[in-house]
Amino acid sequence: MGLTRSSTGSAAAGERSAPDGRLVVLCGSPNVGKSTLFNRLTGLRQHTGNWSGKTVGCAYGRCRGDREIVLADAPGAPSLRAVSGEEARTRDIVCFGGAERVCAVCAVPLARTLPLALMAMEAHGCVCVCVNMLDEAEKLGVKCDLEKLSELLGVPVCGVSAASGEGADAVAAMFSGAAEETPRSPVRYPDDIERAVGEILAAEPRLGRFLALSLLRGDTDAAESAARGLGIPPDELERAAAAGRALLSDPGSADARIAAAVSRTALEIERAVCSEPPAPDWRLDRVLTHPVLGLPCMLGLLALVLWLTAAGANVPSEWLAAALGYVGGALSSALAFLPEWAHSALIDGMWETSARVASVMLPPMAIFFPLFALLEDVGYLPRVAFCLDGAFARAGASGRQALTMCMGFGCNAAGVVGCRIIGSERERLAAVLTNAFVPCNGRFPALIAVTSLFFARSAASVAAALCALVLLGSALSLVYTRVLTATVLRGLPSSFVLELPPYRRADPLGVVVRSAVDRTAFVFARAVKVAAPAGLLIWALTRLGVLGALSSALDPAGRVLGLDGAILLSFVLALPANELVLPILLLCLSVPAGTDLAGALAMAGWTGETALCFLIFMLLHPPCATTLLTIKSETGSWKWAALAFVLPLSAGAGLCAAVHFVYEHIII
Repeated sequence: MGLTRSSTGSAAAGERSAPDGRLVVLCGSPNVGKSTLFNRLTGLRQHTGNWSGKTVGCAYGRCRGDREIVLADAPGAPSLRAVSGEEARTRDIVCFGGAERVCAVCAVPLARTLPLALMAMEAHGCVCVCVNMLDEAEKLGVKCDLEKLSELLGVPVCGVSAASGEGADAVAAMFSGAAEETPRSPVRYPDDIERAVGEILAAEPRLGRFLALSLLRGDTDAAESAARGLGIPPDELERAAAAGRALLSDPGSADARIAAAVSRTALEIERAVCSEPPAPDWRLDRVLTHPVLGLPCMLGLLALVLWLTAAGANVPSEWLAAALGYVGGALSSALAFLPEWAHSALIDGMWETSARVASVMLPPMAIFFPLFALLEDVGYLPRVAFCLDGAFARAGASGRQALTMCMGFGCNAAGVVGCRIIGSERERLAAVLTNAFVPCNGRFPALIAVTSLFFARSAASVAAALCALVLLGSALSLVYTRVLTATVLRGLPSSFVLELPPYRRADPLGVVVRSAVDRTAFVFARAVKVAAPAGLLIWALTRLGVLGALSSALDPAGRVLGLDGAILLSFVLALPANELVLPILLLCLSVPAGTDLAGALAMAGWTGETALCFLIFMLLHPPCATTLLTIKSETGSWKWAALAFVLPLSAGAGLCAAVHFVYEHIII
């Protein structure tokens, strides 16, 4: 097997942005290891995690078996009923994506993961089943009879342990084999539902059993997708649905009875093919999800991660700054033949800015990302959502917003995309609009640096201060969410089922490699790409005398916020990436080359008030340009992107003005 090329995108009804080739779709419930299997078969490094909602788009990659095929990694979804965004995307990929076959990835317990496979058998003409994580099932004392499972389902079944690669070749061979027509799903519905399905299919046979059942359930989104994907006029669909619903004994309960039949069949099959597992040990969860103890444990782990980040970043930052200073000196000497303006533009503009970004942000990221990935892999993040569910419910939001907040710690744009896992449109919008209240990786280096210089000398005190800032941002996120859901996003709160996946032993080496490649290197490369042209722009503005004029124009507003014009200008110019705020600020201050951060801020006359207001505004300022563009893309409107810009700005400006008032009229 080998990778030749890949692409990513999302599928909609009747549309596919995959490479050319014979397409096989991987679908499965969250936490069945679907993306891990995809990585194993294609060689891609699709980011995976031990919690629901990690795959929100659709990744494609080539897998070579006996025949070359294209694999599509559909979003993780517990069913095709389209209760949430990822379920709707998976349904459209399975029903209308043009796949030669669909592979439903399952795992123990089968009663939880098999319903998607049963629905896929009704939605697609060629289905196979892959039971993943058999090694973990054996550790739990569960044995699965895969031959009997294949006999009961009537489709090919293969076992695999994707994490170790055992069985991956057999899965690839199963994909490469001739596609066989899938028999009827073993699910048996009540007689009136079966008669109604027959009536709908007689009126419109192109629908198939799954879409016919969707019409009986009153799934308007599935009807719209069918109209687009199959080219069936909406009025014909409605007539067929009405004819079917007329045969139901209780049309209002059709959805519940259909879901119950699928769940009952999955449970019966599990009992027939799997041995009884021993009772799970929930002792750890009794502490981590306890109503009283859960929150202190969460805060303690957060403080530990921040302490390790602060304690480990200082010395590497100094070493990296010194090394880059040496390289900069050598580069300056090598380019001495250039005209003065060109030499200055390259060294004082582009190189100095990029070097400052590297020395400030690279060490904290290299420590924070692996620690955060470790919490993902062991399965702790869903416990965070469980602990915070009550708070989000009181704010009129979905508990899944806690998971999207966790994504925001890495990147707010990723957090915004992750909001697709929230089924309710109003709750998804609330999560999108407030995600920027969570500090992303680009803000942490500046927060750590300024906190260390002005308010804390030890790593423990820095961690405590950072923890307080994170809590402030999270609390304001809840406050603004409550305001939104009570005003512009008013509506009834939805409910959801949050699965707590089993704890898994993380692979430390894999965590470090994945974090270094998938996160640290990617984010750092993006920051440097922005930093170099930004440095050149600042240099040009300085040479033209514009920078000082802009700083002076912003100074009155900055003074009201306890800041100054140079600080505000650095935030404005750093809109492309949060990582640029401090490097741009140092350029705006026009400090001599080689001056460290402490010396530069002292020369600028920073006080404790200035530093505190800077920290607040660094935490609460408008999202970066990438996040704003992502919000526009996800919501389809610049209106929501503009509101996402205003919300944190109003919070940051208001708090900074209040701090300045206290310092000016009470403390002094």
